[in-house]
Amino acid sequence: MTQTITVIRGDGIGPEIMDATLHVLDALKTGLSYEEADAGLVALEKHGDLLPAQTLESIKKNKIALKSPLTTPVGEGFSSINVALRRHFDLYANVRPAISFPNTKSRFADGVDLITVRENTEGAYLSEGQEVSADGETAVSLTRVTRKGSERIVRYAFDLARATGRKKVTLVHKANIIKSTSGLFLKVGREVAAQYPDIECNEMIVDNTCMQLVMRPEQFDIIVTTNLFGDILSDLCAGLVGGLGLAPGANIGTEAAIFEAVHGSAPDIAGQGKANPCALLLAAAQLLDHVGQPENATRLRKAIVATLEAKDSITPDLGGTGNTMGFAKAIASRV
Repeated sequence: MTQTITVIRGDGIGPEIMDATLHVLDALKTGLSYEEADAGLVALEKHGDLLPAQTLESIKKNKIALKSPLTTPVGEGFSSINVALRRHFDLYANVRPAISFPNTKSRFADGVDLITVRENTEGAYLSEGQEVSADGETAVSLTRVTRKGSERIVRYAFDLARATGRKKVTLVHKANIIKSTSGLFLKVGREVAAQYPDIECNEMIVDNTCMQLVMRPEQFDIIVTTNLFGDILSDLCAGLVGGLGLAPGANIGTEAAIFEAVHGSAPDIAGQGKANPCALLLAAAQLLDHVGQPENATRLRKAIVATLEAKDSITPDLGGTGNTMGFAKAIASRV
């Protein structure tokens, strides 16, 4: 049965990596059809709005979106289009796998295979309560953590562990110092963990987590944490496996899900065919898992690995001389 997904081509290199990704998805014969929608600078130019109502309606209707990077202009509209999308659809779980791939700049060729699960809707990124004093000397920002938000993100992490056969969840916090917000997250996390006796749970302070990730990333399986810590740690994890060009992300809610490349729109190389499409392709693999096509997701990931092993048409960031679509065609030939 055909399933329609919303496709947002995005800004900068976005259209190039989306074309490449859809080429590979079509080669997989997934049965997906695409409804295109605009967001970002292209939407502002075409519709006078960074996030048009028709785009929100498309995502609401289809419930699944695949999104290239967007550019949020400084001083206009939303502080972040991505944050606006997450809040609008209550996409509370940000899921970022970090897995070592062959022939990349990873310093841990065989040692990294983990997932960061980040609370995506509250914490330090709330827009409320931010103000600067009239004299410009003091800035204040409100951080809000709720029992509901903490419970559902930790439960998501443990359910993900069960579903994927992972054995350990690490609760990352700063409850030793931030006893209110981080303390509540840890308290609720412990309560949820007690309901999953089959999954090992440990606790780690965020600064120690950073050090341990750099020293021994193999000790981690699934990390679950609050919004700000998750944002920082997931980028650190991307650095362990060769950078954001290999970092996909899923934003999951109860009514919708958006899958994306987490890197920027890279306008400096837009239109040059230099962009690595792997992050968006790996996000597409997450999408396939989400819509009940795990076999196709596995085929896609294996084809990416095989192409990297062969160094076939890989892009300059990976040390090759290929271009975006050539890389995609090499992957498509292996699915």
